[in-house]
Amino acid sequence: MTQRLTPRVSSRKTPQQARSTELVATILEAASRVLEKEGAAKFTTARVAERAGVSIGSLYQYFPNKAAILFRLQSDEWQQTATMLSSILQNRKKSPPERLRELVQVFIQSECEEALMRTALNDAAPLYRDAPEALEIKAGAEKIFDDFMREALPDVGSEKRKLAGELISKTLGAVGKDFSESFRTAEEINAYAQAMADMFCAYLAVTENSAA
Repeated sequence: MTQRLTPRVSSRKTPQQARSTELVATILEAASRVLEKEGAAKFTTARVAERAGVSIGSLYQYFPNKAAILFRLQSDEWQQTATMLSSILQNRKKSPPERLRELVQVFIQSECEEALMRTALNDAAPLYRDAPEALEIKAGAEKIFDDFMREALPDVGSEKRKLAGELISKTLGAVGKDFSESFRTAEEINAYAQAMADMFCAYLAVTENSAA
């Protein structure tokens, strides 16, 4: 039986100087534009280097192949989502319902703004979700959300609270993806996000009251 080979997805080296950091940023920006405008099928290191205005040798100093570029783009997207989640849900100056409303609004807005890019990444890099870096980011985001749910539903048992958290997070992700696949106006995005937030907040209120 032939062993399936996994492409190398780690970067060759981490940029240490400002010039190198700028070069990597230029390559990643070019890669984003190529992926978004031309799709995964036409995504190549040569095309990215051409779009970035750098030599293929310069690109290979930091990314050994196109898989490494795609994984970096995907990892950055996951990290941005986790950072957004953290900044909103850990802001205890606002009540849990207020934070949940803000999260829904920002998440739906982000899904719509970056729909083309995320669709292309999903087509190009579906197996990267099992990489250690991806699992670490996912675990961190889940902990943040679990902590928020404990605060939002302090009197609810752990199993019921876990169920509530899963329903909210999975519904938000699935519905947000579906909603963003068509062009939406700012008014449509705002109305949809508010309606979804109303639904989630009402669900939390009913769940908390049932435990009282």
